[in-house]
Amino acid sequence: MINRFFYRSSLSDFAKDSTDVIFGKISRNDEGDSVREQKYAWAEEIEVMQRILLPWENENGEIIFEYSIPRLGKRIDVVVLLRGIVFAIEFKAGEDVYLRADMEQVMDYALDLKNFHLDSHDRTIVPILVATEAEQNSNVLRFSVYNDHIYNPLLTNADNLGRLINEVLEREKAQPSSVDEFAQWAISRYSPTPTIIEAASTLYQNHSVEDITRHEAAGVALDETTNFVLDVINDSKNNKEKSICFVTGVPGAGKTLVGLNVAIQQSIKSENDPEGERNLAVYLSGNGPLVKVLIAALAKDKQKREEKKGNKCNITDARREVSQFIQIIHRYRDNMLAKIKMPITDGKLEIDETKSVAHPTAGHGEVEHVAIFDEAQRSWDWEHLAGWLARGGSRGGMKKVQGFPMSEAEFLIWSLNQKKDWAVIVCLVGGGQEINTGEAGIGDWIRALNETFPNWKIYLSKHLTDKEYAEGNVAKLVGNNPNAKQVEQLHLAVSMRSFRAEKLSNFVHCVLDRNVMEARILYQSFKDNYPVVLTRDLNKAKDWLEKKSRGSERYGLVVSSQAFRLKPLAIDVRMKPDVVSWFLADKMDVRSSLFLEDVATEFDVQGLELDWTCLVWDGDFRYTDEGWDHNAFKGTKWQKILKKSSQSYQLNAYRVLMTRARQGMIICVPEGNPSDHTRQPAFYDGTYRYLKSIGLEEI
Repeated sequence: MINRFFYRSSLSDFAKDSTDVIFGKISRNDEGDSVREQKYAWAEEIEVMQRILLPWENENGEIIFEYSIPRLGKRIDVVVLLRGIVFAIEFKAGEDVYLRADMEQVMDYALDLKNFHLDSHDRTIVPILVATEAEQNSNVLRFSVYNDHIYNPLLTNADNLGRLINEVLEREKAQPSSVDEFAQWAISRYSPTPTIIEAASTLYQNHSVEDITRHEAAGVALDETTNFVLDVINDSKNNKEKSICFVTGVPGAGKTLVGLNVAIQQSIKSENDPEGERNLAVYLSGNGPLVKVLIAALAKDKQKREEKKGNKCNITDARREVSQFIQIIHRYRDNMLAKIKMPITDGKLEIDETKSVAHPTAGHGEVEHVAIFDEAQRSWDWEHLAGWLARGGSRGGMKKVQGFPMSEAEFLIWSLNQKKDWAVIVCLVGGGQEINTGEAGIGDWIRALNETFPNWKIYLSKHLTDKEYAEGNVAKLVGNNPNAKQVEQLHLAVSMRSFRAEKLSNFVHCVLDRNVMEARILYQSFKDNYPVVLTRDLNKAKDWLEKKSRGSERYGLVVSSQAFRLKPLAIDVRMKPDVVSWFLADKMDVRSSLFLEDVATEFDVQGLELDWTCLVWDGDFRYTDEGWDHNAFKGTKWQKILKKSSQSYQLNAYRVLMTRARQGMIICVPEGNPSDHTRQPAFYDGTYRYLKSIGLEEI
C-alpha cells in the first residue's frame, strides 16, 4: 500500500518542532528509497516552510509533506491547508528558472486533487512552483480556463513564497476558521481513474489495483474481477486443471488493467516462489500499438526510477525486462508454430520432438502457465489465419505453413493445453469492438472449447450472452457444456476512462444505433461535466483542444482508417503515426499527438486513450434518412460497402473512436466542397444535422 503522506502536523505544532524532529519523521516514512539530494531538499523545505508560515502559526490549519498522488505515481512536496484553501507546493531546490515540465507537474497535482480527492472537490486549489533561487515571481493571480477554482500555477522563489500565499488569502477574502475544517482532508477518499499507461507504470512498481483506482463502482468491480481471476489461477494450479475466464466490460472499464494486474502479480509471485516457473504469466495482445506504447512507457519509467536511485539502466535493458510479461501475440504464436511437425498431415497438429524438449510437468508449452489475451474477440478466424500462414505472413517473409487447421483462438488454447499439469487463459473481451476483416469474434473460442477441449473449465461473464458478443449466440453455444459457469464478477459495467461521464459508452451506443431520444437524454445528463461539442471548422476544433487541456493532459486528432478524403484538411490516413511518440512525446515533438499534425485511426488508439480528442468525421460513414450509409474510397471515387460484416467493422471503428476521450471530445464534420465530387456537402451535411439533432452544442 502507498503511504498517504510522510509527515502531517498542525501549523502550531509544526512551528514548535525542531528541523531534526520533522526531518526524522519524514525519513522514517520514506522507507529508505530517496537519494541523498532528496534528503537535502527536505531539510531546505522544512526551513523555508517554518519561516514563511509563522504569521499563521496560531490558526487552524495543517501542513503535509510528501502527500501521495496515486494516479500519477508521485507525491506533492508540501501541502498547506489554510482558511479553506489547498496550497499544493512543488519545490525545485537550487533552481533559478521555471521549467515548463515543472509547471505542468504542479498543475497536474492540482487537477488530480480537484477531480479525484473527495475533500478537495469544492475547495480552491492553488498550485505553486518554488524555484528557490529564481529572481522573478508571479504577479498575476487568476483561475485557469475553467470555472472550477483551480489557479493557474503560481511561480515564486523561496523568499517570496509567504507573500504569495498571503496575496491569495486576501484575494479570496479567506478568513481564519474557529474549527479544524481540514481534520479529514489527509485521509479523505481518493478515487483516481488512471490512464492505461499511468496504471501500468504504477502496477509495475509493485502497487496494487487498490492503490491506483477509484474506490467506488469502478474500483470495486476491478478488485472483484481481479480477485476472481487470481482465485481461478490458484484453484487451477492446486487441482491440476485447465481453465479459461472470459472478462467483459464497457469501453474504458478497465479490462486491460485487470489483465496487466494479473500478469504483473503472477510474475512478482514467481520471484519469491522456489517453483517460480509455475507462477509465470504473460500478457498477450494482437494490438501492436498498445503493446509498443506500454513497453516504451514502462521501460522509460523504469529507467528513470533506476537512475533516480543512482543505478545505471539503459533503455534497451529496461525494454527487455518489460517485454518478458507484455508481448505481441504473434510472437507467442510463432514460438509455438516452431514446435509443430511440418508438413501438417490429416489436419492435425503434432509436436515435433526434434524441435522441442518436453518439461517434466510443463510439457511442450511455453514457460508461462497463465496467458492473458487482450481483445480476444479480435483473434483471427481459421480462413484468415490459414491464408496468412500459407502466404508466409503479410510480406511473405516467414516460412510458409500449408494446410493450417485451426483458428487463432483454437490454436492458442491448443498451445496452453500442451501443459501437462495446469493452465489458465484469461480472455479480455470488448463488445462490438471487432474492427478488421478476419476477426472471428468470441464465438470461435466457445466453439473450440466445445469441440476440441471439452475438459477445460469455462468461466463466463454473464454479459457474454448479450447481443454484441458472438452476435448474441453465446448462450446457445455454451448451453450444453457442463463445464461452463456464468459469473457476475467477470463483467466491468462502469467506464473508468471517462471519469466525468460514466454514461458515455451508452450514449455512443445510442448514437450509432440511431436511438435519438435516448441519446439526447444521456447527453443532457453529462454534458456539463463531460463536454461533447460539434464544429465544422478544424481550426476551431484544434483551438478548443488546446484551450481545454491543462497540465500534462493529452489531446489529439482521431479519424477513421477509411477517411481518405480529408487530405484537403492536411489529414492523410496513409501516413501512419509513430504511435509511441504520438502517445508519449511532448508538445515540442512534431510526432506527438499534441502537435495536432499526425492523426491516429481506430487501429492506433484501440485500448489506449487521451484526455481530449477531436474526431474528424469523413464521408465514409454518412447519416441519411434511411440510416447509416457505409462507403469506402476506391481509386477516385466512393463505393458502397454492401457486405454486412464490413459494415459492422466500420460501425465499430467509429465506436472505438468515440470512446477514446477521458474528459471530453469535439466532433468536426467538414463542410465539404461542391466543386469536388469526392467531397460533396451532401456527404457530410446529414451527419452534421443528425449530431446536431441530438443536442450537441456547436462552436
